[in-house]
Amino acid sequence: MNIDSQLSGHADRDDTSPILIIPYMWIGDFVRNHTVVRVLKQRWPNRPVDLLTTSLCAPLVDYMPGVRAGVVWDLPRGRLAVGRQLSLAKLLRERNYGTALVLPRTWKAAIAPALAGIPERVGFVGEFRFGLINHWRWGEKKLPRFIDKNAALAQPDGAPLPPEWPVPQLRVPAEEIVRWRQANGLSAGAAVALAPGSVGVSKRWTYYPEAARLLVERGLEVWVVGGPAEKGLAQEIVAAGGAGVQDLTGSDLRNGVLAIAAAGVAISNDSGLMHIAAALGTPTMGIFGPTSPYLWAPLNGLAATVVQDRSVLSCQPCQSTICKMNDHRCMRDIAASEVVAIAQRVLGETGARATT
Repeated sequence: MNIDSQLSGHADRDDTSPILIIPYMWIGDFVRNHTVVRVLKQRWPNRPVDLLTTSLCAPLVDYMPGVRAGVVWDLPRGRLAVGRQLSLAKLLRERNYGTALVLPRTWKAAIAPALAGIPERVGFVGEFRFGLINHWRWGEKKLPRFIDKNAALAQPDGAPLPPEWPVPQLRVPAEEIVRWRQANGLSAGAAVALAPGSVGVSKRWTYYPEAARLLVERGLEVWVVGGPAEKGLAQEIVAAGGAGVQDLTGSDLRNGVLAIAAAGVAISNDSGLMHIAAALGTPTMGIFGPTSPYLWAPLNGLAATVVQDRSVLSCQPCQSTICKMNDHRCMRDIAASEVVAIAQRVLGETGARATT
């Protein structure tokens, strides 16, 4: 039974009041929020859906089908910022939302929707949010995955989880990719996008420079994508791969989205860019060490899930941001030649994507 049939009969499909999603703001989590959007649109096809977003994640909203608008508002992570919360609440009140889905369990995430007087504020029990959330959900800890916890809030209370959730989608117009290539002086040939960054050093595979060199030797262009924090890694990769490697890291996430959309294959750590690549439909190789692919791989599926298989490590998966035992063997034992061989196979199976 698919989710459409589960939701039929549960929803008031004549309701047209807009819905606001208060999501998690890490890039990968933000991409996965699109599953929540799709569930809401199946349940209430006539209700517009908006996303609260940070400036960093805002470009993603432009490529999400079913999202009316992004409400761009940067709230500081480490403090309450009462004035900013009040200003956000005023903006939300002006937009006349009928429902707010508050995905994070934090007290701070629920303040502005409550101050805005949004009639239905849905969220899990957590952090003493009594009065801020008025449609409580229970049983979050019994839900196995991050996506189950979030998408369940978009279903009617008590509805069973579907066998499969709708997968996130990011759709970039082909003409925008053509313009991006031209603006950056890039050819229409096959390219491999490398995403060497991640939150937490333990999730970073360290052989990207060697992989870039091998890819260039096989006649492929290599593009390094990431944020400003990956600039140093990009320089190491360019130094190893030479003229065939382009450093495309920078502060504009849109540039990374377009690079990955244009690439023939993306190779990424467990990171936000991995989720972007999978949602774009770019054949994606995810390299996993300390984290579990079951829990954290994209719903879209990956062209290849790369894990070390030389030995069984008792510490794996540890979910830790810093390796505390076995000297990072979960990543060190994945050879560059192995990853490059898989990338070539993926390109051969899917056909190297090029834009002319």
